[in-house]
Amino acid sequence: MILSDTKIRDEMRRGRIVIRPFRPDCLGTNSYDVHLGPYLAIYRDGALDARAANPVREFRIPKDGYVLVPGQLYLGVTEEYTETHGYVPFLEGKSSVGRLGIDIHSTAGKGDEGFCNYWTLEMSVKLPVRIYAGMPVGQLIYFEISGAVARSYSAKSSAKYRRVSAHPTPSRMYLNFPKRRAARRSSR
Repeated sequence: MILSDTKIRDEMRRGRIVIRPFRPDCLGTNSYDVHLGPYLAIYRDGALDARAANPVREFRIPKDGYVLVPGQLYLGVTEEYTETHGYVPFLEGKSSVGRLGIDIHSTAGKGDEGFCNYWTLEMSVKLPVRIYAGMPVGQLIYFEISGAVARSYSAKSSAKYRRVSAHPTPSRMYLNFPKRRAARRSSR
């Protein structure tokens, strides 16, 4: 089941859902609107490596906006910090954003129970489009969980995105691979 506006407010009072900053006018019938934070990042290298930490160039979105172009992946971040305890949060793009040809995530629309952070956005566009920091970009929807959670995301030592950051976080896929052993040097 999806939580209603009344249930989201109740769970915020209980501390099971945290949204900062919280704006009452952003609470919809069964979702909460989140906004684009002030930072974007792009990968510096043309070819990415899943086994490596790929460097990014981060920049602040200018006051007069920034034009996203097709063929480029942009990492954005939500203005809102969120925590979800006892529910599963889903982040979906707003229909107005989709109608501009903006995708806000490639695959990471679902959060985990226990996720406590800003949301990194994996943004791409169909046509060039100017975006602005603070613009509504997505909606958080909360689903009930059936059954007890054995280990919350925030308690997992393997959770790669626990460090709280108001900046876009690049892929940490490389942490899924065993560390490569250094080649032994022969003294022969």
